[in-house]
Amino acid sequence: MKTDAPVRPVLLPQPRTLRLDGATAPQREPGAIVDARLPPQGYRLRIGPDAIELAGGDEAGLSYGRATLAQLARWCGHQGQHGQLPTGVIEDNPDIAVRGVMLDVSRDKVPTMTTLRDLIDRLAGWKVNHLQLYMEHVFAYSNHGEVWAQADPFTADELSELDRLCRDRHVELVPNQNCLGHAERWLAHPRYRPLALAPDGFVDPWGRRRGPSTLDPAHPGSLALVRELLAELLPCFSSSRVHVGLDEPWELPEQRIAEYGEWLGRLRSLPELDGHEMLVWGDILATHPGLLGEVPKGVTVCEWGYEDWHPFDPRVQALAGAGLPFWVCPGTSSWLSVLGRTTNAWGNCERAAAAALRHGAQGYLVTDWGDNGHLQHLPVSEPGLAAGAALSWCREANSDLDLAAALSVHAFDDATGVLARALVELGDVHRVVKPQVPNMSVLTLHLYAPRIRLGRRLTEGLTPEDLLEVERRIDAAVAALDRSRPQREDGELVLDEVRAGAGLVRLLCRDGRARLDGDGRLAAVPEKERAELAATLEPMIDEHRRLWLARNRPGGLSDSASWLERLLRAYRTGEVEPA
Repeated sequence: MKTDAPVRPVLLPQPRTLRLDGATAPQREPGAIVDARLPPQGYRLRIGPDAIELAGGDEAGLSYGRATLAQLARWCGHQGQHGQLPTGVIEDNPDIAVRGVMLDVSRDKVPTMTTLRDLIDRLAGWKVNHLQLYMEHVFAYSNHGEVWAQADPFTADELSELDRLCRDRHVELVPNQNCLGHAERWLAHPRYRPLALAPDGFVDPWGRRRGPSTLDPAHPGSLALVRELLAELLPCFSSSRVHVGLDEPWELPEQRIAEYGEWLGRLRSLPELDGHEMLVWGDILATHPGLLGEVPKGVTVCEWGYEDWHPFDPRVQALAGAGLPFWVCPGTSSWLSVLGRTTNAWGNCERAAAAALRHGAQGYLVTDWGDNGHLQHLPVSEPGLAAGAALSWCREANSDLDLAAALSVHAFDDATGVLARALVELGDVHRVVKPQVPNMSVLTLHLYAPRIRLGRRLTEGLTPEDLLEVERRIDAAVAALDRSRPQREDGELVLDEVRAGAGLVRLLCRDGRARLDGDGRLAAVPEKERAELAATLEPMIDEHRRLWLARNRPGGLSDSASWLERLLRAYRTGEVEPA
C-alpha cells in the first residue's frame, strides 16, 4: 500500500537514522544475522514488501532491532493499520553504552515481583540495559532481621530470579547497597547505634533534628558490617558492578572529610569486591575536589543532580580531567511532587546527556527516589524514565521527541493520546505559581511541612489566584481522562493512580488558598474550612492504601500513610506536628 508521503513513526527512543518510503508491508518474522561490522548494540533493519532483514552488531543489537519492530507494529496499530509495518531502512546504535534506571525501593515502597517484571519488560522495550534497586534495609540479611522485619524485604531467591529475568532481556541488574550515609534504618536499633558517627542524632542542613544516619568510618565495626552485607548480597547478582552509595554523610564534619577518602579506599580494597567495578555517588567529590586524586582505580563516579540547571558539565569535566571514569545521573523529578515536574525532568535528562557526550561518560543512570513516604504513584515517574531512555540512546534524534505521544503508544498503549497528555500536563501545573523550590513541587510543601507559613520565604509570591488556576488545570486534565482508553493490562489502575495524585494536589491548593486568606498558617484557617479539608482527605488516605497494595508490598505502607495522617490530624485540630 502506497501513501503520498511517509509519516514519521512515534518510537521510544527515536532511532538515529530512519528512512521510510511511504509504503507499508505485512508484519512477518525477520531474517536475523549478527554483523560484527555494526557498532556494539547497533542494528540495521530493512523492511521491504516481501521480507524483513535484521542485522545486529551483537545479540543486544538484534534484541533492540526486534524491539523497534514491535514498536513500529504498535504504532501502526494506533494508526488503524493493524498487522502492517512501514517499509524502509533503520540504522541505529546508542550514544552511551550503559543506559540505566535506579529505583528507590528503600523509602517505604518495596514493589511486588509482578510490578518489577512488568517494569523491566517496559524498560527493556525502550532499550534500557541497566537496572539498580536502591537498598538501605530491604534485603533479608541473615543476621539482621530486626532491621528489615517491617519492610517486606527482597530475598536472595527473588533477586536471583530478577537477575535471570534481566539477563534474558539484555538488562544488567546491579546491586546497590548504601555503605556510609542513609543508614538511619540501621542506626535506629540499639545493636547498631554504637557504629553511628553521631549516636545522639544531629541537625540537618534544613534545621530539622534527626536521628543518626551515617556510619562512623573510623569505627572498625562499620567496615565489618559493610563487609558482611556485601558478602551476602553480591552473590545474588551476575553483574560485576556494585553501587556502594556514599552520598550525603550529613554528620561527617569538615575537619574529618579526609576520612571519606580513606573509607573509599578501604571499601575498594575489600576482598568481597574483587573483580567488581565500584560505583559511588559524586556529591562529596564534587564539593571537595581535593579528594579526586585519592580515588582508587576501579571506582566509577556517578555525578547526580536533579534540576534542569544542575552543573553537570563542569562537574564531569573535572572528573574527566582527573582521569576518573564517570556516569551522569539525572532524575525523574517525581518525588516530593505527587504529580511530577515534567519540564524539569526533561531538561535535567537533556542536560545530563549533553554533558555525557561532551566529556565521555561511560554510563547514564536515571534515578527515581521516594523521599518522605514515596507518595507519588508509578505512572508519575514514567515520563522521566522515558525521557532518560530516549536521550541516553541518541540525544540528537530525540531532542524534539513528543514525550506525550511516545508515552501514549509505548507506555500506556492508548490510541486516544489523552492519558499521557494529561499526565504530562499535570506534571507541569506547579509551574503556574511564582515560587519554585529545588527538588520538589512547591504545591506539596505544606503536606511535608504542615507548620510552614505560606506566602513567606520559600513560598513568597504564592497567591490564591494562581492556586485557583492550578485547580482549574487539574480539573481539566482529570476530566479529559474519561476519554482515554489505555490498553495496558493495568490501564484502569493507572487511571486511578493519576486521579488520586491529582485529587491530593488539588486538595493542597485548597488548603493553600485557605491559609493565604489568613496569615499563611494552618492555625489561622477557620475550623469549618479545616473540617471540610479533613473530610476530603480522609477517603484519600484509604485510596492511597488501596493503590499502594495494587503494586507494592505491605511493608512501609503505614510509614507512607503517616504523612497523610499527620496532615489529617492537623486539619482536625489546627495543631501542627514537627516534621
